[in-house]
Amino acid sequence: MAAPAIPISFVTRLLDVTARQGDDLDPALAAAAIDRAQLLDPAARLTSEQMARFVQVGWEITDDELFGLGLAPVPRGTFQLLCFALIHAPDLGTAWRRMAGFLPALPSSSPVKMTFGDERVRIEFDTRGMRTVDETTELVCDFGLMVIHRFAAWLIGQRIRPLAVELPYVDPDPVMAAAYTAMFGVPVDFARPVAAVEFDTALLDCPIVQDEETLTDYLRHSPGRLFAERDYDTGVSARVRKLLETGLQTDPESGSRGRFASAATIAARLSISEPHLRRLLRQEGTTINQLREEVLRDKAIAALMRGDSVEHISDRLGFSEPSAFRRAFKRWTGRPPGAYR
Repeated sequence: MAAPAIPISFVTRLLDVTARQGDDLDPALAAAAIDRAQLLDPAARLTSEQMARFVQVGWEITDDELFGLGLAPVPRGTFQLLCFALIHAPDLGTAWRRMAGFLPALPSSSPVKMTFGDERVRIEFDTRGMRTVDETTELVCDFGLMVIHRFAAWLIGQRIRPLAVELPYVDPDPVMAAAYTAMFGVPVDFARPVAAVEFDTALLDCPIVQDEETLTDYLRHSPGRLFAERDYDTGVSARVRKLLETGLQTDPESGSRGRFASAATIAARLSISEPHLRRLLRQEGTTINQLREEVLRDKAIAALMRGDSVEHISDRLGFSEPSAFRRAFKRWTGRPPGAYR
């Protein structure tokens, strides 16, 4: 079971849009074990399995793989069909050129333009034919560019860092800007005419390393794995979190069991001073303590879903007693540990 890593905002924004369209996604929430308390907590996170289940049931309800966000409904099975058409390409360049040829056959999506230059490949989603730039447009842009980016990385089995990402809505607050940097791995340019992502043409020669067997497994967990990847998150907070996510290890300074490394230890690992580390984290809208709490929460939820006992989790995460863990868990999630069984 993967640790919860997907921001709840992906679900709340989708619920807002579909509710205006008259679709009731409560059965999808129930199937994914997402309750209303989580929806009210901006810091809440979902596992990739929860996100996949929510979307899969949502597809059944709306009978549309874009949940009604496109210019016309997208028949179920469309993404799977496109994936199987690409999986047998010898390299990424061939796959992308095939995709450029297939996409015009899907009039329900926003027009997609692919330009193969000498140094850059540019992929554009032209949402100007949609409604005004609102939550619907944002969802189409976010999901569309993320699918292209992360599915391409999965096809070639390596991380891809875009050269540029552009979005056609206003610059968000610093915390949301950091979230977009985490999503794509590079700072995003906002208020641009269209949504676009650019890649180095050197990627075109990368061989496709996946096959139908691995694709079948990928689709079984789709689209949760698209959202769950954290390898694109390159900010300081992401680097700190990755150090914390390596596990609850003994702090070399204190020798204490079940505790995270201190701020001084983390700063030393990143080759910066502790005050500078704290300043950088503040700029990204977080703190070391907040990141520690997030990692503890995610590890606790994953362990509960595996069936581990509260007593075992409490001891492994360094709590003095199970009751202290229960109080902390209720503070993190608004729910008791038993709700995640």
